[in-house]
Amino acid sequence: MRTDHLPESVFWCVATIGLYLAARWWHGRRPHWWNAPLLVTPVILVSLALVFHAGYRDYSRGAHWMIALLGPATVAFAVPIYDQRRLIRRYWPVLVFGVLAGSVTAMVSAWALATSLGLSGSMRLSLLPRSVSTPFAMAVSGDIGGVPDLTAVFVVLTGVFGAAVGEFILEVVPLRSGVARGALYGMGAHGAGVAKAHLTGPEEGSIAGLVMVLAGLMNVLAAPLVAAILH
Repeated sequence: MRTDHLPESVFWCVATIGLYLAARWWHGRRPHWWNAPLLVTPVILVSLALVFHAGYRDYSRGAHWMIALLGPATVAFAVPIYDQRRLIRRYWPVLVFGVLAGSVTAMVSAWALATSLGLSGSMRLSLLPRSVSTPFAMAVSGDIGGVPDLTAVFVVLTGVFGAAVGEFILEVVPLRSGVARGALYGMGAHGAGVAKAHLTGPEEGSIAGLVMVLAGLMNVLAAPLVAAILH
């Protein structure tokens, strides 16, 4: 079965938005980490792609406008960050240290995992910036010799997995501080984590957005150096 008779832009956009809304409704009625919309939606979309024999390029051609909105969406996170500027001024040393530690851990662990799996050099370089939002990650990937489209896939997988696992972690480890919860989502799941953090609370969402932006800027500056050292 194929979708050749349907405009790809309509099919994949409707599928993505419709599945996400349905998954969000289901999660609202049965809130568990394993049925989070950011986890369920990609799984079903991948299943549809396999059924219809569609590849990533087919999906990106159909949903390119949604991918293009990632940049403005990232910039829009500045609004809640500004609203929480007093809280950020109070905790900025801890946040900067956490972003530094998280970024180094993310890049080194990604490189170690790729090396242990015997992946090629371009694959390893594509995996290196996986822990920042897509606009930052794709720019870094192109600069250090990776494949930006492949990096985008790694970023999505990291974000979805991080948002789902983050919700599970918060169920097991009851972090009381909104700053700690927001930092967990922003560093561990970038854009997907920020979206999830905003559902948790305004303080969590603002901190998550700040951490995501700081991590992106830090990775843009540090990833080429790290890649040169490790490669």
